[in-house]
Amino acid sequence: MAVVDVNKLTYTYPGSSSPALKDISFQVEPGQLLAVIGANEAGKSSLCLALAGLIPALFHGQMLGTVTVCGMDTQKHTPGQFAGRVGLVLQNPANQLSGMRYTVYEEIAFGLENLGTPRAEMPARIEHTLEQVGLADLRTRSPYNLSGGQQQRLALASVLVLEPTVLLLDEPTAMLDPQGSLDVFEIVQKLTQTGTTVVIAEHHLEWIARYADRVIALNEGQVLLDGPPREVLVSTQLRETGIRQLRYTQAAELGQSRGLWPMGLALPVTLEQAIAGFRHSGTASPKQEKQDADQGR
Repeated sequence: MAVVDVNKLTYTYPGSSSPALKDISFQVEPGQLLAVIGANEAGKSSLCLALAGLIPALFHGQMLGTVTVCGMDTQKHTPGQFAGRVGLVLQNPANQLSGMRYTVYEEIAFGLENLGTPRAEMPARIEHTLEQVGLADLRTRSPYNLSGGQQQRLALASVLVLEPTVLLLDEPTAMLDPQGSLDVFEIVQKLTQTGTTVVIAEHHLEWIARYADRVIALNEGQVLLDGPPREVLVSTQLRETGIRQLRYTQAAELGQSRGLWPMGLALPVTLEQAIAGFRHSGTASPKQEKQDADQGR
């Protein structure tokens, strides 16, 4: 049974003349990692807010259709009823800090306290989460004395410690370096392996290609594409929305035009797929093809 069920969702913010989301329908199964991509203003953040039960409850506006998450209809349940079962990590971590705790440890404990978690259970869960996000050495530091990337990890930790059934991430790697981004996606992958459902709005296609089970591409609030990464991320329709294809895909397309990529073989979206394809055609490495693609030759 789907843990997320969106049926003909259309949503318009107060004062706006055009919908931010238009006739969107999809389902997400337990343990699936769904990536949502799109240019700025495509509707990614609005969709995350809708799945978190914050639209229309807190933002008001006009909503048509239904959004059901963990069996709860977002128009029939309050945002508080989603707490603990649905976790949302915002793009700007400063907007997620409580402002009511003096240390990283206390900030992570804040959500558990609000949910009434037994105090005997809290230390183990907090320690595990600190290790998960790499903040164990900063447990006594003020949340406001952290770097932007560290604050993003703290925002993620404050949600992970609640052990939500559905985790919503709105561009969580925006303030992270490559290693930090990799860490986040590896955490997310482990969560899905234990049954957590993850919906992530992300603009770094390399990570999506490597980790996502499925990709939805939004354009002007509508679903443009929906399918596996290797189908969605190679679509020429992405170019029309301002999303540049991955360099591996570009290199293979160029190689195909020169007889260096096997005809009929799906275009790659990861380095490993690119290497396998070029080797199959007798080309040892796609390095030169990538360089050509990057330079537009």
